Amino acid sequence: MNYPVEEPGDYSRTEPLRLIVPESCSGRRLDQALAELLPQHSRNRLQGWIRDGHVTLDDQPETEPKRKVLGGEVLLLAPPTDPRDLPEQPEDIPLDIVFEDETLIVVNKPAGLVVHPGSGNWNGTLMNAVLHHVPGIEAVPRAGIVHRLDKETSGLMVVAKTLEAQTDLVRQLQARTVRRQYLAVAAGVISKNGGVDTPIGRHPTNRTKMAVVPEHRGGKPALTWYRVLDSFQYCTLIECSLETGRTHQIRVHMASIGHPLVGDPVYGKHNPRLPEFGRQALHATRLGLVHPVSGLKVQWEVPMPQDMRELVDTLRYG
Repeated sequence: MNYPVEEPGDYSRTEPLRLIVPESCSGRRLDQALAELLPQHSRNRLQGWIRDGHVTLDDQPETEPKRKVLGGEVLLLAPPTDPRDLPEQPEDIPLDIVFEDETLIVVNKPAGLVVHPGSGNWNGTLMNAVLHHVPGIEAVPRAGIVHRLDKETSGLMVVAKTLEAQTDLVRQLQARTVRRQYLAVAAGVISKNGGVDTPIGRHPTNRTKMAVVPEHRGGKPALTWYRVLDSFQYCTLIECSLETGRTHQIRVHMASIGHPLVGDPVYGKHNPRLPEFGRQALHATRLGLVHPVSGLKVQWEVPMPQDMRELVDTLRYG
């Protein structure tokens, strides 16, 4: 049988692929050779495919990723059809692009859009949209996405279009020089500005949640500043600034001081005195960083989306 040979950049095939181990891979492990031939797949994914029997070497099944190759062997890869094991696919999903050049894209993510494919959301994500918008970006790990927002959090995100830009942005995030401000509506009346400086880790009993957890039990340092913008009868409009970027940081920190975000289904509680809101009232309104190429400090800002504006108007005017 004649099997197709995968062409560079062709990530849509699900039929068996016929590949030739290059001579340059002589003496290397099978998983290393496959990773060189198929850079769009992670090493862990390829190792799993080998162990699960999806790879043959010179027509013989091979399930050991550490098997050494000589070069010139014929590899036959029959990728599984489970969407969790397939590379992410480009999808024509509209993006609200705030800024774009040859290095960066800054997008205003709407609430409801998942950032990365994952359990229950294998397509229709921001990553799928970026893969369609920027042909070739699949060569950059995670399609250039360097940080994330929760599905129901709206606002600004930056995506790197090159590996060099991604590396630079990751270093900026690690150095805590990327500035991120959020608008949020918190339950209860907050009388003055303040901050929450408590470590965050996985909830000790509910692993799908985060919580304030001591560092000796796995918590990581987290610091959130908040500033009062407007007060209402039963809640407060605040601006939050992040010094760190822990999962659910603002939501966990504000809940920990008795002011969970309005509409938060995980960390909040139902309050009959507050208007119904279908998501956590959180919006990434401002993003500042150093441009990886020009070295200039740049900043973008977007207003609250319509649903949050309507929430605030209801709180302000009744």
